[in-house]
Amino acid sequence: MKQAHTSRLHILYLPRWYPHRYDPMMGLFIERHGLAVAPQADISVLYVHADDKLKGKTYEVVHSENGLFTKRIYFKKSSIKPAFLANLINAWRFAFSHFKGIRMIRRERGKENLVHVHVLTRLGVIARLNQLIHGVPYLITEHWTRYLPNMDTYSGTMRKIATQQVVRHAAAVLPVTANLRDAMIDNKLRNDNYVVIPNVVDVQKFKPIPIKSERQRKKIVHLSCFTDKQKNISGILRVMKTLSRQRDDFELTLIGDGEDFDKMHQLAGEMHLSDKVVKFAGLKEGAELVELLRQADLMIMFSNFENLPVVILESYACGVPVVSTRVGGIHEHLDNRLGQLTTPGDETEFAAALSHTLDNLNRYQSETIRRYAVEHFSNEVIGNSLFDLYQSVARKTR
Repeated sequence: MKQAHTSRLHILYLPRWYPHRYDPMMGLFIERHGLAVAPQADISVLYVHADDKLKGKTYEVVHSENGLFTKRIYFKKSSIKPAFLANLINAWRFAFSHFKGIRMIRRERGKENLVHVHVLTRLGVIARLNQLIHGVPYLITEHWTRYLPNMDTYSGTMRKIATQQVVRHAAAVLPVTANLRDAMIDNKLRNDNYVVIPNVVDVQKFKPIPIKSERQRKKIVHLSCFTDKQKNISGILRVMKTLSRQRDDFELTLIGDGEDFDKMHQLAGEMHLSDKVVKFAGLKEGAELVELLRQADLMIMFSNFENLPVVILESYACGVPVVSTRVGGIHEHLDNRLGQLTTPGDETEFAAALSHTLDNLNRYQSETIRRYAVEHFSNEVIGNSLFDLYQSVARKTR
């Protein structure tokens, strides 16, 4: 068995969401957490994905090292009848894949000092079993909105009992916002060591353009996964229609793809929002995405619920102000130096806020906005916060 470097901690990430062969954007913020702390600790990632397209085998292991030592295990998703039997088979394959993957990583890198779970509940159960069998402590970072008020996705007696137990025995719980922390506590998820550590943004990649070229139309951008129930893109389109009747000095670029992309594209056509007003850029990654954000004058979110979207942090790093609804933990990092907050679902207020911001863009200082991102969400800041916590937990268990 190979051993991890004795001078460095070996941290095993168990993410519920993570970039994979069918969605390179899924859980990208979790990968960025790992990359932020990787200079100070050995990070291994184990991601398991149910795959209904897998042919000729039940399991497939894919190894990669794109900055992080990563094992992705794809298991064949069962769809046999009755449905409850398929669910049992898939639950077994999910758990088996994780314990198989943990053994593989230990053979190659040595035993982990700590497990870092990203998103409950099943992975928390696996981490708790691993703790009971091998004595390895675990942390939990939670990103999910399901604990927030008025959400109906955190339900079921067994789920709640399991989640309460997993949270209780964690060495620490790391919600990405104070708002999410409070919501978890309100749901009786008790732990003596809640520590808020937000998402991270690569401030070396996302940075302002020194001088933006003169143009007649101000550039607004919106980036999301195109789930209308959450992101309220249909509301954004209605607001754009309202604004287009009042002024013609702006254009909106919608960036992303997802379940409601075609529906929103059709709705924009029905509303006669031509390419002159609204453009659909589709999924953008890497340099293309960075350039779209850098060129923007304003980034907007009209979500019905959120925690702290990474795109807001990326916009800050580019020195771009944000107009967003006051949902989740966004208000914790958005004041009048950085943009404006509005009431969820209030299209009249949102339209007025956009119009006012477009008329007063010179109020917002790019350097001030970027400085906020560097001081709160940079790799260095978030990496140090995570590493300090890893060290603290590891010292207690040695």
